[in-house]
Amino acid sequence: MGERDFIGFLDGAHQLLKAPIVLVWDRLNTHVSQAMRELIAERKWLTVFLLLPTHPTSTRSRGVWAHVRRSLANLAVVALDRLEILVRNRLTRLQYRPDPLNGSVSGAGLAIDAPTSPR
Repeated sequence: MGERDFIGFLDGAHQLLKAPIVLVWDRLNTHVSQAMRELIAERKWLTVFLLLPTHPTSTRSRGVWAHVRRSLANLAVVALDRLEILVRNRLTRLQYRPDPLNGSVSGAGLAIDAPTSPR
């Protein structure tokens, strides 16, 4: 998909929703291109936040956030406080289902040590 495809989709969504749109985008080349910046600037109802670029030291948390992101993909919320509640909920669920976390840790090449009790 190119810039025109993305912006066409957003224009259609804006017409249906009749409300401002806030996007949180990764740094896909079509999301950050000059053409896309110009198309976004023409739409006062569109606000775009770009995720920070990934850094090698963020490898340990990348899997956790990828898991949370997948559960929130294509989600429309009416207010940022609702989004915060949903993210907190997803992170709390991970506390009780550690398999995705363990996979992220081992996927980053780190060892998972058995917990030891304090003496």
